[in-house]
Amino acid sequence: MTYQHQHLHFDTDGRLATVRLARPEARNALSQALMRELLAVARELADRSDIDVVLLTGDERCFTAGADLRDASRWADEGLSLSERREVASLGYRLCKAWEALPQISIVAIEGYAVGGGLALSLACDWRVLADDAFVSLPEIALGIPLTWGTIPRLVSLVGPARAKRLTILCERVPAEQALTIGLVDYVAPSGQALRKAREVAAQTLALPATAVRMSKETVNAVATALHHASSHMGHDQIALAAASAESRAAREAALKSRA
Repeated sequence: MTYQHQHLHFDTDGRLATVRLARPEARNALSQALMRELLAVARELADRSDIDVVLLTGDERCFTAGADLRDASRWADEGLSLSERREVASLGYRLCKAWEALPQISIVAIEGYAVGGGLALSLACDWRVLADDAFVSLPEIALGIPLTWGTIPRLVSLVGPARAKRLTILCERVPAEQALTIGLVDYVAPSGQALRKAREVAAQTLALPATAVRMSKETVNAVATALHHASSHMGHDQIALAAASAESRAAREAALKSRA
């Protein structure tokens, strides 16, 4: 069964659900509208006992280019009240938390690249499959904003503090094999086959007793994320403060010009 949304496709096949980002004209950039759709889908999936694995993917070109720099409503819009600005700024954090909290196993299939918020979202899921010619990166600081969305504690848990600092502060671009070696992704697949590999892993999961899988995921997450909220709950205020600065505006403007 297929459910059509404006910026994503959501379909189910038995106990497997597939969510596909569908903003090809913007390299699947995470606009506020797309993020709200992803948040709504996560909330819907969380209530479904008939779905046991969720695949999240983009298209053959990329997973997503990250936060949409052209989405003016996300970047310190002074026409909004402080409460409204905080709600917008916290959207990425709430989105990642909702996907992390899914009772189902979630697997992200990445072709091309997952950049910024795209990598942040994938780190909130259980497993990541990366095409062998793809890369991941976190360019937020180069854009004049701190890395938020609850990503830093997840990153530290996966790769350790030193590598987390390199990825976050130096904005290093990480190719597939290196990402696999350091534990940033879980599987590498031939180019064009990331979703196929994710489906194979999904099939392995679906062959196991569903309730035991859910219980085990919940326990692992409880241990792994016990202090995450304490270290990242004010991230939306950090990003709102930084995004309003002159240096941040200049960095974003330069990035937009380079992409024009």
